[in-house]
Amino acid sequence: MTDLITRVDAHAGRITLNRPDALNALTYQMCLDIEAALDGFEADPAITLILIDAAGDKAFCAGGDIAEMYRTAKAGNFEYGRQFWTDEYRLNAKLATSPKPIVSFLQGFTMGGGVGVGCHGSHRIVGESSKIAMPECGIGLVPDVGGSLILANAPGRVGEYLGTTTARMTAADAIWVGFADTFIPEDQWDAVKTALCDTGDVGLIAGFAADPGPAPLAAKLDDINRHFAGVTLPDILRSLSFEDTDFTRDALRRLRGPSPLAMAAAVELIHRNRGQTDIAKALDMEYRYTFRSASDGEFIEGIRALIIDKDKSPKWHHDLHDNMAMDAYKMLRPLGKDALDLSQPNAATGDGTMKIGFCGLGNMGAPMAANLAAAGHQVTGFDPATPCPDGVTAAKSAADAATGADVVITMLPNGDIARAVAADVLAAMPPGSVLLDCSTIDVESARAIAAMARAKSIGALDAPVSGGVGGAAGGTLTFMVGGDGAAFETAKPLFDIMGQKAVHCGDAGNGQAAKICNNMILGATMIATCEAFALADKLGLDRQSMFDVVSTSSGYSWTMNAYCPAPGVGPTSPADNDYQPGFAADLMLKDLRLSQQAAKAVNADTPMGAAAQDLYAQFVEQEDGAGKDFSAMLPRFEKRDRT
Repeated sequence: MTDLITRVDAHAGRITLNRPDALNALTYQMCLDIEAALDGFEADPAITLILIDAAGDKAFCAGGDIAEMYRTAKAGNFEYGRQFWTDEYRLNAKLATSPKPIVSFLQGFTMGGGVGVGCHGSHRIVGESSKIAMPECGIGLVPDVGGSLILANAPGRVGEYLGTTTARMTAADAIWVGFADTFIPEDQWDAVKTALCDTGDVGLIAGFAADPGPAPLAAKLDDINRHFAGVTLPDILRSLSFEDTDFTRDALRRLRGPSPLAMAAAVELIHRNRGQTDIAKALDMEYRYTFRSASDGEFIEGIRALIIDKDKSPKWHHDLHDNMAMDAYKMLRPLGKDALDLSQPNAATGDGTMKIGFCGLGNMGAPMAANLAAAGHQVTGFDPATPCPDGVTAAKSAADAATGADVVITMLPNGDIARAVAADVLAAMPPGSVLLDCSTIDVESARAIAAMARAKSIGALDAPVSGGVGGAAGGTLTFMVGGDGAAFETAKPLFDIMGQKAVHCGDAGNGQAAKICNNMILGATMIATCEAFALADKLGLDRQSMFDVVSTSSGYSWTMNAYCPAPGVGPTSPADNDYQPGFAADLMLKDLRLSQQAAKAVNADTPMGAAAQDLYAQFVEQEDGAGKDFSAMLPRFEKRDRT
């Protein structure tokens, strides 16, 4: 009996998964055969739609057949699994972008690899028996096969809930969340399939559609949004632990089983994918984790405990309440030459790599340049005071670094220096290349640099970053980008390596505008957070209690939850390292001054921003704040009284 049946039925190309005794689990060969059938059906002009179903009534597909992946990985051969995932993800991308309608019938269990085959087509049909889930964290993986993209675009924080708890969806849930489109009673499926094949018209599906009833998950949305909105997994756990309800008890029970590292990475993965629609980007991010899952992660132990020995007692590397943010970031770092590449080769170089000049290799620039080099790009760097990081070739001057470059990146301390360096590098750059300035400078300088570039037919982007030194090292920066749209598209692959998100904010200077507005909020919020801790101290309120309340209620903020200024409270932050700078108070003062310079130029009233500037100026220039982290405002307020 063949595991996959493919054939042409009138106007339809048909694919039937045929391993009912194994819940139609997807083998490597089935992936390859589905892809071959899909390619053939798409090339046949007589076929107007593609229909995917499965034998038996227990499952459409309960996941990938991972026995061989376990056996080979256990023996130290990680390449088999990596090739499996590469070919499977290519299939997932083709299903999601097929030019022809794809109709899938998802009875029973549709999980993991089954989601990749059945939930990316244009018409996804569920029935009474449908149970859909992304259970990967339970075996030490993250939601993959493009499932992270669906989770990221689910209502509210349902994606984080489903991705970490591995909870199953009913048919109504699957439609509400975005894994399915239409409910049709299963006793009508044969009639629907016959009609589709006979007519080739997917429009007739609507005539069979029925009401699936209310989605049980929708009734939990308020609880899900309240407790799963945290930046990290520990945020979610703290929120759940702070309440004692049926929902929180059930959620905490569910979170005790899966891999803590995988759940932490899943939360980060869903956050990075939120709001985007590009499945190739989602698959690339997933592959970073799955590529490392056996060699550096917990995939082998997860399979052993749940599938091989079935003792259901995996020995995970982390405790559930550990701070795993950096370990999760490491699992999601770019893979360089090993990256998943589902796109066409770069037309200029033939292999997708670029020649990059990088000027400014300080605390931020050096790790950014190193990440680009590790991803396989040819990076030449220049800094008059700092040596090049590993993988980056040293240049004698900024112009030398820029000569012949496809993209030149600058990370410089102020607008005057940025203008001077721009003049040097633009003289050496070829027409059609891109100058990408990641410095935080004044809006006027950013627009002047863009005008200089336009005069030489060179694209220009101002792209200041958020995320600090840790984000630069971990490749998790956020870029706020102003400038030409075509230049933004050219730089997109580089943003994906250096960061988790790049937002095109419009014309030249708008990236700087977004950055200074963001950091004006950040500076004022940090002051308020530090003031509140100092007040709590004097009122006799324990700092941990303060954190537990504020981090799960209306005082929630990034400065409290992700960068808490109180040592020993919340996730590890510079406060736990004697306020050695992750983001220096000196730099916060610089950014606040830029915000007030811009506010004055456009006659904007920003009293909180002005007050924050004055406080940081006093802290840095008159007190002991120079060289400390901007969260060191807390010990400052501890020492002061109201007078």
